[in-house]
Order: sequence, then C-alpha cells, then structure tokens
Amino acid sequence: MSDTQQQFEEATGTRLKTLRQRQGLTLDELAKASGVSRAMISRIERGEVSPTASLLARLCEALGLSLSHFFAPDDAPASPFIRRNEQRLWRDPVTGYLRRSISPPGVDSAVDIVEVEFPPGARVSFPPREESRQMTQHVWLFEGRLDMILLDETYEMKPGDCLFMHIGDAFEFHNPSDKPARYAVILDRGRR
Repeated sequence: MSDTQQQFEEATGTRLKTLRQRQGLTLDELAKASGVSRAMISRIERGEVSPTASLLARLCEALGLSLSHFFAPDDAPASPFIRRNEQRLWRDPVTGYLRRSISPPGVDSAVDIVEVEFPPGARVSFPPREESRQMTQHVWLFEGRLDMILLDETYEMKPGDCLFMHIGDAFEFHNPSDKPARYAVILDRGRR
C-alpha cells in the first residue's frame, strides 16, 4: 500500500469516527442504522481498510450526510466559489472510479454536484435505502457509455443523455465499454 493510500484511509477513518461521535452514536448504533457490520466500521475508523462507494454511501446515509458533506472539511470557510484544485477527490478502492466534489463546501444548499470518472468495465451497485427516499439525483453523461440499471429497467446512456431518479431505490452504474465514462451527478437532498 502506498503512503498516499494509507494516509487517505486513515483520514477517511478519522472523519467517520469524528462524525459518528459528533452524533453521539456508538459503533453498534451506526452498524444497525447502516447495515454495515460493527467490525467493518471499526476497521475503517482505524484506517485498516478503505470503504467501497456502496459501503460509504450506506454509512453516510445513516449519518444523514451526502458523500460530498462527508468529505467536506469542518473548518472550511463558507464561500460560494471553489477552484478545481481545491475540490475534494475520492477513489473507490474496488472499481477505481474517481469522484470529485464540485460544490463549494459549507454553503447552505440541498444540492451537491459531483463529477465522476468511471473506468472501463466498472460496476457499482447501491442497495435500496429507505432513509434516502426523499433524495433525487440527475446523472448527466459527458463522455463514454454508461448503463444505469434501476429496478427492472436499463437505460443505455450516451454523451449528453440525462437520467433523473430517486436514490432510495436500488440502482447500479455500469460502464459496458472499453473506454472511461465521465459524468456528473447532481444530488438533491430535498428539504433541509
């Protein structure tokens, strides 16, 4: 494991522990709320493993946060402007997909914008999440191909296509091509 990867895993674990404790949750309570085992949460908090996108989404949901808010620094001053080199990056350890938080942190908005670079052949599945039924998202494809699987429907997306969806239902992202896909997710957490 590289030093950068180890530092990232430790920072992610520290952030998870801080957010859990801030809400007064025990490991057992977060495990029950998220459906992630207590042992796995403990390993993440100790920086021993990096959570997958699906697992981190479940933990964030249980904490009442979006992924963008999970990665936003607490001490960042609220500003309506953020430069590209200041936007937070996260790489899924399983698929290698790269997630960039576009929205400025600390602003009072229920909308998050995320840019994703999705590797060829990659697939990420998200289980149904009852707590997220009020949240919606648009997936807007810029480059490549993307198959979005929602319930019994598959949407074969090409550049310029946009898909609106509720994120409480099970869904899956899949890049069926041999080239990377690049897309934006515009997440609306609903009323705050």
